[in-house]
Amino acid sequence: MDLLFLDFLGKPAWAWVFFLTIVLALLVFDLGVLHRKSHEIGVRESLLLSAFYIGVGLLFSVWIWQHMRERAALLYLTGFVVEKSLALDNIFVIAMIFGYFGVPRAYQHRVLVYGILGVILLRGVMIGVGAAVVERFEWVLLLFAAFLIITGIRMLRDGGGEYDVAKNPVLRFMRSRFRVTDDLHGDRFFVRLPQETTGQMALFVTPLFLALVMVELADVIFAVDSIPAIFAITTDPYIVYTSNIFAILGLRALYFALAAMMHRFVYLKTAVSLVLIFIGAKVIGAEVMGIEKVPAEISLGITALLLGGGMALSLWRTRAPVVDPVPAPLPPTAPMASSE
Repeated sequence: MDLLFLDFLGKPAWAWVFFLTIVLALLVFDLGVLHRKSHEIGVRESLLLSAFYIGVGLLFSVWIWQHMRERAALLYLTGFVVEKSLALDNIFVIAMIFGYFGVPRAYQHRVLVYGILGVILLRGVMIGVGAAVVERFEWVLLLFAAFLIITGIRMLRDGGGEYDVAKNPVLRFMRSRFRVTDDLHGDRFFVRLPQETTGQMALFVTPLFLALVMVELADVIFAVDSIPAIFAITTDPYIVYTSNIFAILGLRALYFALAAMMHRFVYLKTAVSLVLIFIGAKVIGAEVMGIEKVPAEISLGITALLLGGGMALSLWRTRAPVVDPVPAPLPPTAPMASSE
């Protein structure tokens, strides 16, 4: 039991075990109870599931408030909002991946939930390495800040570019090195089929597994932006990691509701780019220019205002135009009788 009280990345081991137990229990409940059988998730179910995950994430902030004080809770909420906003852009990419592999909606949730397991591992490694680097070389935060500002400006200028699934080198490598079936086999990632040349049974990879790998890879690519953004808010690995995972949990559940209407968020990239520039400028202002650090509650408020304003403006800009009713045509008038 003494092991639970050992320090691990600035927090006792029991705090990490507590968090991971919650996340794993949520995933088991999701896959083993709510979605034991694959089915198509509608907008209503997506919204309810996302609200559930967001509610758990917010309750976790209350727990942080009680055990780590108010400032830690505010930093967690700021990281939660920033990560969720940055990951929104990932919705576009995930939708493109599912479209490329022709994954039916009934199987998409399975890919997304199993993808969370990879996120837990990969984000943990990236955040652990980042925390060790920042602790030893504090000036790395300035590089993170400069990177965020450059990324934000690039997004303002060109929208962040497009993601081409077919040209991905990892996908080409997997197709050349593994046996891949041409078609899906239900919700299975692997199947045993006879080989065309020998007729012997062999293990094949299905396109559903390729889609899972591409979703994981897309998350790693987006983590390059999001993790420096969270480290620019706080260098506490526990706050960074927990806010990351809870934000992604809620957003993956919200995918089915957002995927059909992402075209309406025309100013989302603009809002996200402004958030990145704000976070980067805040760090550089405090570390280089000697400007007083922005309090956590004000930073959270500005971040929420930028993102909420961008989404609200997007929805207003893309609202359905009001069409005036077309007046019914007048009935033809009877010709006047001749007086002659």
